[in-house]
Amino acid sequence: MTELAATIESFDILQLLKHLPHRYPFLMVDRIIEARSDGSGVGVKNVTFNEPHFQGHFPGRPVMPGVLLVEGMAQTAGALVIRAHAGDGPAPLVYFMSIDKAKFRKPVTPGDRVEFHMSPTNNRRNMWWYSGRALVDGVLVCEADIAAMIAPPALAE
Repeated sequence: MTELAATIESFDILQLLKHLPHRYPFLMVDRIIEARSDGSGVGVKNVTFNEPHFQGHFPGRPVMPGVLLVEGMAQTAGALVIRAHAGDGPAPLVYFMSIDKAKFRKPVTPGDRVEFHMSPTNNRRNMWWYSGRALVDGVLVCEADIAAMIAPPALAE
């Protein structure tokens, strides 16, 4: 087994719920299928017609709002950061701080399986910067750079 293969793990929805404070209808990640020791990883969102945003975006031609794709990227990155800081106590909170260079390439519709590929680009103290790409069937649908901050213990309580 190579060093790289040994660094990969995944976690299901129950483990994901331990890392993220988000709940329905705002949880935008169903599973982390790849979490590497370098902080990179892949989250998955299975898009279904039953999601509340499809009632109004757009009736007759349901399209997942781009802002929710970016939120899925941020939640994937947040789960990866929290996993890297996992200890015996409660999970810290991670706050989404900025978005840059967001581009939306193709619409995402019910029935799609979105993969959020997140790679850390920088880390200073409690700040993390990630580059993200959202793919459906290997096709780029969205990309963005995001930043997040781990909450100090006083804010997380």
